[in-house]
Amino acid sequence: MLDVQAAAANPPVIRREDYRKPDWLMPDVFLDFALDPARALVTGRLDVTRNGAHNRPLRLHGDGLVPLKVLIDGEAQADAWRMDGPDLVIDLPGDAHVVETQVAISPEANSQLMGLYASGGNLCSQCEPEGFRRMVFFLDRPDVLSRYRVRMDADKARFPVLLSNGDLTGSGDLEHGRHWAEWTDPFPKPSYLFALVAANLSANVDHFTTKSGREVKLAIWVVESDLPKTGHAMAALKASMAWDEKVYGLEYDLGEYNIVAVHDFNFGAMENKSLNIFNSRYILADPDTATDIDYDGVSGVVAHEYFHNWSGNRVTCRDWFQLSLKEGFTVFRDQCFTADQGSAAVKRIEDVRLLRAAQFQEDAGPLAHPIRPESYMEVSNFYTATVYNKGAEVVRMLHTMLGPQKFRAGSDLYFARHDGTAATCEDFVVAMEDASGVDLSQFRLWYSQAGTPRVRATLSHEPAGGRALLTLEQTVPPTPGQPEKKPMPLPLRIALFGERSQRKFEEERLVVLDGERCEILFEGIAERPVLSINRGFSAPVVIDSDRSAADLAFLSAHDDDPFARYEAMQQLMVDTLTGAVATGQADHGPVIDAVRNTLTDPKLDASFIGETMLLPSEAFIGDQMAVVDPVAIHKAREALRRDLGQALEGEWRDAYERTRANRFELSPQAKGARRLRSIALGFIMASGASDGPEIALRQFHDADNMTDRQGAFGALANSMAPERDAAIAAFYERFRDNGLVLDKWFSTQAFSIRPDTLDRVEELSQHPDFTLANPNRLRSLVGAMSGNQLIFHDASGRGYRFLADMLLKVDGLNPQTAAKLVPPLGRWRRFDEGRAGLMKAQLQRLLDTPGLSKDMFEQVSKSLG
Repeated sequence: MLDVQAAAANPPVIRREDYRKPDWLMPDVFLDFALDPARALVTGRLDVTRNGAHNRPLRLHGDGLVPLKVLIDGEAQADAWRMDGPDLVIDLPGDAHVVETQVAISPEANSQLMGLYASGGNLCSQCEPEGFRRMVFFLDRPDVLSRYRVRMDADKARFPVLLSNGDLTGSGDLEHGRHWAEWTDPFPKPSYLFALVAANLSANVDHFTTKSGREVKLAIWVVESDLPKTGHAMAALKASMAWDEKVYGLEYDLGEYNIVAVHDFNFGAMENKSLNIFNSRYILADPDTATDIDYDGVSGVVAHEYFHNWSGNRVTCRDWFQLSLKEGFTVFRDQCFTADQGSAAVKRIEDVRLLRAAQFQEDAGPLAHPIRPESYMEVSNFYTATVYNKGAEVVRMLHTMLGPQKFRAGSDLYFARHDGTAATCEDFVVAMEDASGVDLSQFRLWYSQAGTPRVRATLSHEPAGGRALLTLEQTVPPTPGQPEKKPMPLPLRIALFGERSQRKFEEERLVVLDGERCEILFEGIAERPVLSINRGFSAPVVIDSDRSAADLAFLSAHDDDPFARYEAMQQLMVDTLTGAVATGQADHGPVIDAVRNTLTDPKLDASFIGETMLLPSEAFIGDQMAVVDPVAIHKAREALRRDLGQALEGEWRDAYERTRANRFELSPQAKGARRLRSIALGFIMASGASDGPEIALRQFHDADNMTDRQGAFGALANSMAPERDAAIAAFYERFRDNGLVLDKWFSTQAFSIRPDTLDRVEELSQHPDFTLANPNRLRSLVGAMSGNQLIFHDASGRGYRFLADMLLKVDGLNPQTAAKLVPPLGRWRRFDEGRAGLMKAQLQRLLDTPGLSKDMFEQVSKSLG
């Protein structure tokens, strides 16, 4: 076997501008898998056709494969093929041939979780982006689409369930206790959408009737004991299918749709055609083990993968530089679906909070890139918040600028024009342009420029003339490789409110700022106006304005746009906290008054109140500063939490009591009540109330659902009270056999702000239930700790050293997962000289390690700059 872990000192850079059409195509593919965990034989019979007039050989990608057999048109021609590094190169004289290869692979030895691997005694595949080449020699690129016929055989007692893409076309028993199944997928697809599962699982089976009357068999496959936890996922799947028909007119196209849940998975889920493979955390849910956030995650991810059937599968991406074509569009679609299922306002708040936490940091750091990047060393590093979340915001801006009808016309044209092909981001924009008649030439900059635009908004008022003038100025900061930027078109939803009358002066305006500066005149403004801007977060930008604390407090109480109301409260808190860090002093009065007004407003639902009450994270506060001071930020934020808790203790206790539920329900109202109750508990604890730990422990023990239990556990995790240790022990004892819940046990402790958290994290890394081999478990401890700004950035550098130690261990097992944990170290430029030096030292230590994977090499080398 080839050493697939080692990387060259300088891995080659793949550039978008170098794209060339494939030399060969493979219209039809037959795969035969003789499955065994230790040694599986994989035979591929490929119909290949020359693509164009050339005499170049057929190059089949491989990764760690050794050919056992190579046949060309049924004959062994040893002098016609050769190995070139990991690839199989075959000289073919004609324009059409049948090439057959056979290799042996070991699924149980595959720790990378790419290709065919073992998880929980079952066999499953993950092929995106380049895992297929770890199973069979192939043209493993997304612009080569093939029709697949797959036969597999395995031990029937050990693997009674055999699944692949498409519909089942045959099955039967064989000698020696083995059996076989054959699946055929009539829709051409790239290799990254291939899937195979051989397992001992049980299915939750249901059916869906499409709008044209076809019956589709639905099945969610899990271990039998987990069947009761699949009901929510099945309901989400059926709701997604109905929503896509209603909103986009898109109907499912096969007779079967299967989902398989596995415990060892690098991603959240994978949209393989008709056979989705999921991280079990996004399938399994019941009240005792899943929080409301987990339930929402299941619904959102199930919808996302189903929506990919069209936005990703029927129309796929030409090359990996176009990844946002499928991911950004599909994230937008799943966000809209989730908003339609519950509170649209809360969903928008959650999406923006995630964007700011992950993508804005990425845009401001050494790994910044456009949603359509220009180059890469390792394609797995493309799977970023920029491609997914910012990509969704770019699609949302198109929806905002074109309007729902023209956007739908554009998406209809896109699917009709490119069905069954590998398309580009440009194809998507052209379809929107052609269907709407709107020139999107400048809008294309969103695909090529990195960075988060900043908009300076200044509002002046002439009382005598009844006029107000809004001046908007745009800047796009430099990013690596892009020192100079052009102005981007920014759709900004804007309204003015009367400070005295508390009413909106006119209907909301949509202003597209497409230059460096513009002025907007408002007339008939008889009283001082207050500016509401970027309502609904209509553009992914940072707004700098001259609004005062009083203006923000006013908007937090009177704005009729829910997101703008939330945003005003958040900005008021951010301004207060950054001021406290800068001066060492803070007036918490305006925040306390604004929080009181929102907390006691009977017109607001509990879910919105809960979201608005959350203080900005310490990391987000740091993002507003030229140099991040983790200790000062923490002290300022904790002081505000304490003062809010003490000044409003009565209101928090009232909110806590009125949201007490008698039994678990999954309605939006019940979810909102649980959310607000846990937040109220947190402020009661922060107030220093002597009975706070007792209240939290009682909620922990009395809870009939994981949301309430986790809320209490999280509150206690930061406490020095003895109730904390009791909760930690009880939580572990109750859920020690449930891996997904145990992840919460690890992460809650890693997120603690106690001074001994680093000691505890190091201790937990030696715990018998901690393993580096499972990505969920790794992220629950190591990922959580590196996201804990106060603890990770301990001045001693212990947090940096611990992360680097873990990365070196994981890189040898699963480089893709390891590379995803590098970015926190890459933010060293934002910190003081001492911390920056310690972070750089750990990055250099990683870079100097012999045999570093190219996944890690790319992330580390770019982070060092």
